[in-house]
Amino acid sequence: MRRVSGENDPDGVLKLLGGAIRRARSECQMSQEALADLAEIDRSHMGRIERGERNVTILNLRKIAKSFDKTMAQLLEDAQI
Repeated sequence: MRRVSGENDPDGVLKLLGGAIRRARSECQMSQEALADLAEIDRSHMGRIERGERNVTILNLRKIAKSFDKTMAQLLEDAQI
Protein backbone atom coordinates (compact mmCIF):
# COMPACT_ATOMS: atom_id res chain seq x y z
CA MET A 1 0.00 0.00 0.00
CA ARG A 2 1.34 3.43 -0.94
CA ARG A 3 1.84 5.83 1.96
CA VAL A 4 1.06 9.49 1.56
CA SER A 5 3.23 12.25 2.98
CA GLY A 6 0.50 13.43 5.33
CA GLU A 7 0.73 10.16 7.28
CA ASN A 8 4.19 11.24 8.45
CA ASP A 9 2.94 14.56 9.83
CA PRO A 10 2.00 14.01 13.49
CA ASP A 11 1.76 17.78 14.16
CA GLY A 12 -0.66 18.37 11.30
CA VAL A 13 1.52 21.00 9.64
CA LEU A 14 0.56 19.85 6.16
CA LYS A 15 -3.16 20.13 6.97
CA LEU A 16 -2.63 23.62 8.39
CA LEU A 17 -0.77 24.73 5.27
CA GLY A 18 -3.29 23.07 2.97
CA GLY A 19 -6.10 24.83 4.80
CA ALA A 20 -4.37 28.20 4.40
CA ILE A 21 -3.96 27.57 0.68
CA ARG A 22 -7.62 26.58 0.36
CA ARG A 23 -8.77 29.69 2.27
CA ALA A 24 -6.60 31.97 0.11
CA ARG A 25 -8.00 30.32 -3.01
CA SER A 26 -11.57 30.77 -1.77
CA GLU A 27 -10.94 34.42 -0.90
CA CYS A 28 -9.76 34.95 -4.48
CA GLN A 29 -12.87 33.12 -5.75
CA MET A 30 -10.58 30.80 -7.67
CA SER A 31 -11.25 27.18 -8.51
CA GLN A 32 -8.73 24.53 -7.58
CA GLU A 33 -8.18 23.90 -11.27
CA ALA A 34 -7.51 27.60 -11.93
CA LEU A 35 -4.98 27.74 -9.09
CA ALA A 36 -3.28 24.60 -10.34
CA ASP A 37 -3.04 26.07 -13.85
CA LEU A 38 -1.72 29.39 -12.56
CA ALA A 39 0.86 27.69 -10.32
CA GLU A 40 1.71 25.11 -13.03
CA ILE A 41 0.94 22.21 -10.68
CA ASP A 42 -1.14 19.17 -11.60
CA ARG A 43 -4.73 19.67 -10.39
CA SER A 44 -4.88 16.34 -8.57
CA HIS A 45 -1.58 17.12 -6.82
CA MET A 46 -2.99 20.52 -5.81
CA GLY A 47 -5.98 18.74 -4.27
CA ARG A 48 -3.68 16.50 -2.24
CA ILE A 49 -1.69 19.56 -1.09
CA GLU A 50 -4.88 21.30 0.07
CA ARG A 51 -6.01 18.19 1.94
CA GLY A 52 -2.61 17.94 3.68
CA GLU A 53 -1.83 14.63 2.02
CA ARG A 54 1.29 15.79 0.18
CA ASN A 55 4.37 17.59 1.40
CA VAL A 56 4.60 20.65 -0.82
CA THR A 57 8.07 21.51 -2.08
CA ILE A 58 9.58 24.96 -1.56
CA LEU A 59 9.42 25.58 -5.31
CA ASN A 60 5.73 24.68 -5.48
CA LEU A 61 4.97 26.71 -2.34
CA ARG A 62 6.60 29.70 -4.03
CA LYS A 63 4.46 29.20 -7.16
CA ILE A 64 1.30 28.90 -5.08
CA ALA A 65 2.13 32.00 -3.04
CA LYS A 66 2.88 34.02 -6.18
CA SER A 67 -0.50 32.95 -7.58
CA PHE A 68 -2.09 34.86 -4.67
CA ASP A 69 0.37 37.77 -4.86
CA LYS A 70 1.69 36.66 -1.46
CA THR A 71 5.06 35.60 -0.16
CA MET A 72 5.75 32.13 1.16
CA ALA A 73 6.16 33.71 4.60
CA GLN A 74 2.64 35.18 4.37
CA LEU A 75 1.18 31.79 3.49
CA LEU A 76 3.02 30.15 6.38
CA GLU A 77 1.83 32.91 8.71
CA ASP A 78 -1.74 32.43 7.47
CA ALA A 79 -1.35 28.74 8.33
CA GLN A 80 -0.05 29.69 11.79
CA ILE A 81 3.04 27.54 11.42
